[in-house]
Amino acid sequence: MSYELFIGLRYLKAKRKQTFISIITLISIGGVAIGVMTLIVVIGVMTGFKEDLTGKILGYYSHIVVLKQNEGLDDYERIIRKIEKVKGVKSATPFTYTQAMLSSKSGSLGVVLRGVDPKTIGKVINIGSNMKEGSLLNLEGPNSSADYPGIIIGKELSRNLGIFYGDTVNLISPMGVMTPMGMVPRMKKFKIVGIFESGMYEYDSSFLYISLKNAQDFINMPGVVTGIEVKTDDIYRVKEIASGIVRDLGYSYWTKDWMEMNRNLFAALKLEKITMFVILILIIMVAAFNIVSTLIMVVMEKNKDIAILKSMGATASSIMKIFIIEGLVVGVVGTLLGTIGGYALGFLLSEYKFIKLPSDVYYISTLPFRIDSLDSILIAISAIGISFLATLYPSWQASRLLPAEALRYE
Repeated sequence: MSYELFIGLRYLKAKRKQTFISIITLISIGGVAIGVMTLIVVIGVMTGFKEDLTGKILGYYSHIVVLKQNEGLDDYERIIRKIEKVKGVKSATPFTYTQAMLSSKSGSLGVVLRGVDPKTIGKVINIGSNMKEGSLLNLEGPNSSADYPGIIIGKELSRNLGIFYGDTVNLISPMGVMTPMGMVPRMKKFKIVGIFESGMYEYDSSFLYISLKNAQDFINMPGVVTGIEVKTDDIYRVKEIASGIVRDLGYSYWTKDWMEMNRNLFAALKLEKITMFVILILIIMVAAFNIVSTLIMVVMEKNKDIAILKSMGATASSIMKIFIIEGLVVGVVGTLLGTIGGYALGFLLSEYKFIKLPSDVYYISTLPFRIDSLDSILIAISAIGISFLATLYPSWQASRLLPAEALRYE
């Protein structure tokens, strides 16, 4: 052990008359620990929020959507086989997408109508796990003695219109039929064969699902689909995989990935995470001022020791090292305790869920917690770096002390 490290560690141990300095040192360690713990918990909650939101979005949007410029796809079965051969693609399914109006005895609402293949949609989108009543397979075939086709609606839409599982509803298409009396909206009766709940109000209040064949008949597009939904083996490689799909299909086709479709939302989350990181780093900086004040008091207390060390041949850089080590020990111990405390509090949040959120306001009922190892390393490096910077001025002042002045009245 170098003598700078030995002396720096010894200075952390208070004598009887230095108890006040020791208390300030403990306060400094506590300040750094609280700052680091707060930062880890907040960043962990925001990361968990983002991952939960991503999971819910991918429960209703595929990783990639393949479309054809200015027209639908009539040879979609061949295109699906071609897409599934692209490296990184796990599965694909056709879909139709249009706007419509859902009408019941209690009122009408505009909705987004999606036609899906009940047999393959579950391989691409995880909507089946969110079904509260019924099943996707109920979309196939007639579902009553009146031969009404099936429809699946969201829980919020069910609540808003006062319609429930087993009820019949009218679906009205904006693309009408021309008659001698003029344009008449196309209308068809459906039976509710399923109700889903994603926890996302936007989806639960506006999305409808019917079978692909019924959707094609309803919007008068027999044998044609709007596009192909694709599931990949890595949600963060979607741009690379989408480029491969376009390259294989030709440039009359184009793609949208889940990041593009939700760009504004994720950009806002990222900005908020960065802002919170900067704000909470300021808490650690406040704690670092405690380190500055502690070291200044130690330097004033140890004037005689510094003078004796310099008289024995210690260099200015060695004196600086002694007090830098002392300040860094405070920063490192505080960071370590804060990291342990942050992970412990995060574990309690995720395991016991003692902080409840109102489900009618937020899409989650408890605070999620997930912390990336990279975030933890960045927080620890930032805290230790700030602690190091806080030691420089007091250490530099100690190194400038002249032995003759310190020992003049001894």
